[in-house]
Amino acid sequence: MRNLKNFLTEEDGMGTVEIVLIIVVLIALVALFKNGITSVINTIMNKIRTNANAI
Repeated sequence: MRNLKNFLTEEDGMGTVEIVLIIVVLIALVALFKNGITSVINTIMNKIRTNANAI
């Protein structure tokens, strides 16, 4: 009976599950906002190129 109680209260794998869930949520957000993220990155890169030429 004690072994069953220890098994049910064991939380060693919780950290891994939480990390996997966070990664899944981040991938879903990137997939959802892919076009917006791409346009922001392109704008930033264009500004960097323009300012780099000015130096």
